[in-house]
Amino acid sequence: MKRLVLFAALVALGGCKSLDVEAPDRRADGDQIGLFGDALATARGAAYAQAKCAGCHSVGRTGASPNEAAPRLRALSLSYPIEDLAEAFAEGIDTAHPAMPEFVMSSRENADLIAYLKSIQSSASP
Repeated sequence: MKRLVLFAALVALGGCKSLDVEAPDRRADGDQIGLFGDALATARGAAYAQAKCAGCHSVGRTGASPNEAAPRLRALSLSYPIEDLAEAFAEGIDTAHPAMPEFVMSSRENADLIAYLKSIQSSASP
């Protein structure tokens, strides 16, 4: 009998609009946006930076760059507005040193990397 009452209560509650939990908004490409989407983008950006940039650059909040000539990613905002880097990444960065490889990234990878870079910027000198 207790199970039947519990089941009836759950069914009744399932019909209450005030208890509905809406699915998060989604972008056209299926990414979540909002709090969780931002965290996902930042995590994907961190993974991208680790895979593609960490060979030369310090990609975290601490540590030296493996290549002394490569800037620490956490200090990029001292030289550039981070949002402006999205266009540079999309077009390909032209640097003064030949060791910087050419790379192609998707628009999602670009947005994810920008989200990550914003999350690690330090106002202190590198």
